Order: sequence, then structure tokens, then C-alpha cells
Amino acid sequence: MTLLCFLPWPNREMVQYTKKPAAQSVGVCYGTLGDNLPSATEVVQLCQRRGIEKMRIFEPNPATLQALRGSGIRLILGVPNVSLQDLASTPNAATDWIKSNVVTYASDVDIWCIAVGNEVSPTSAATSQFAQYVLPAMQNIQSALVAAGLGQIKVSTASSSELLGSSYPPSQGAFSDGASSFINPIIGFLVNNNSTFLANVYPYFAHIGDPANVQLSYALFTSPGVVVQDGQHGYQNLFDAMVDGFYAALEKAGGTALDIVVSESGWPSDGGLAATTENAKTYYTNLVYHAMAGTPKRPDKALDTYLFALFDENQKAGPESERHFGLFFPNEVPKY
Repeated sequence: MTLLCFLPWPNREMVQYTKKPAAQSVGVCYGTLGDNLPSATEVVQLCQRRGIEKMRIFEPNPATLQALRGSGIRLILGVPNVSLQDLASTPNAATDWIKSNVVTYASDVDIWCIAVGNEVSPTSAATSQFAQYVLPAMQNIQSALVAAGLGQIKVSTASSSELLGSSYPPSQGAFSDGASSFINPIIGFLVNNNSTFLANVYPYFAHIGDPANVQLSYALFTSPGVVVQDGQHGYQNLFDAMVDGFYAALEKAGGTALDIVVSESGWPSDGGLAATTENAKTYYTNLVYHAMAGTPKRPDKALDTYLFALFDENQKAGPESERHFGLFFPNEVPKY
């Protein structure tokens, strides 16, 4: 079972699937905002023991990159938002960044994609100051990779549903007027460079934002039947609806050729509405099984999905629930 050895088998509260999960479709997000976490070497060894073959990190931590040498773990390497302005301002900064964080490790670390920025939105009070730098930073990173002979590494940016102006029903998915001038050129870049669209997908936040209309069972993959009928497509879970909302928005923006990789998805076990161990266990288990199945809009195509997150991180900012997304406790004991 590899990855699923720390996740429970489905029970009557979980969706029943007839195939074993495609573990190769599922990875983990490894954040380090905690003062009680194991060393990078111990983390990589944990992933190897558990058969976790894909990882996303949010910044180029040298200890993590060193620990990943020879591990065979496929990596999404993040560029922090605070680095975007520097990388956008001059190609030399991007060249130096690639030399230090990619070329140094490329011979024995499987760097698959560089995520240039995370959840940047021109309409967000928290990230709007970074929006003008995302595309130029992506372009400079791409050029530096090609110059280094590493053009096979994809360059993208991780986007949130905040960019969508419409997502219901999924076929009506479209980027908002405020986001279009930001995201449309990025989509063009992704298409031209045969890259992929990274989407952070959180049914949890959709549920707690409108619990009266977004049913818990719809968010947890446990609805007994179709909840949203959208033309020929029936949606039994919110995750599919959110991903297909992104696909519809991409099609309207010239990105029909792009595949989506879900660069984050998770459910907290404490600290907020519906944040319980049982709900989190149900969500993660059903998500791992579901990733192999595709979505109604793109059926029978396994959806690469990165579970957020590997550990609870006790120094994360924001609501209390942000510190309880871990699949493992910091002592490496499985939470579920």
C-alpha cells in the first residue's frame, strides 16, 4: 500500500472505491514552520519508509535539498513570495538562484517543477504587492533553467480559488475581472512552455465559509448521491467541482491544453469549525483514493495531488486551524 499505510481504510463513513489508490498520484507538502519538527534527514527517511514519492517544499532549504539527494522523491520546489521582486528585477538574480538551488542538486534530486510564488492575487490584501513580479520572475527563472541545460524542469505558480470570479456551477468557472489581467498572461506562459497549472484546492474553507449551503458530506466525499448537476456532469463531491471550475476558467482564458496539479489540499484536525480528527481522517483517506479517478470534466486521468501537510506546524500564522493540518505529529507518529 505504500503511502496509505498511515491512512485508514474506508469504512461506512467513507466513499467505497473498487480500485486501490494510485499512490503515485499523491504527494505531500513539507512545511517547516515549527520549533519541534524532525530534521530534514529524518523527514526524508520517514517519506521513504511510508512510500511517499512526491514532495512539495515552499522554499529552497539547503538541509532539505541535501537530504533529498538520491532519495528518488520527485520535488516541487517553491520560490517564496518575498523573493519575487528580486528575481523579477534582474535575470542575474534568477541565474544565481538557479545555480544555488537547482544546479547544485540537479544531478541527484528529482526537481520536477519550480513554483514561483504561492497564492498571489492582485485582489488580496495579503499578496497583491507581489502580483506584478510573478510573471517576470517566472520568465527569468525559465530562461535561467534553459541556460543551465535544465529546460525540462517546469515553471509555474500556485494559485488559489481567490482568482475565480465564478465557480458555480463548475462549467461557469471564470477568473474574476480583477484577476484576469494578472493570470491570463501567466496562462499564456504556461501554455507556451508546456507547463502545468498548480491549484491549491480546499473544500474545507469553502464549507466553513458557507456551512448552510456547502454540506459537510459534499466537502468530505461522503454524499450519497449527486449534489450538483451541471449539464452532463454530476458532482458528488466539492473537490471535483472546484477542480473543474478551474478547468473551465482555464478554457475561457486560452488554457485548454493545460493539466492541473493540485499543489495543496487538506483538512485540519483541530482549531476551527468542522476541524476534527474524524473529519480530517475521512477527507484525507477519500482524497487519496479519489485522486486516481480524475474529475467529471477530465475522467480517467489520475490527478496529481499534494496533501497539506506532512506535519502540524506550531509556528504558522493565522487561525488556530492552520496549525493542525498535519498527517503526522512532530514526533513522526501518524495522526490517524
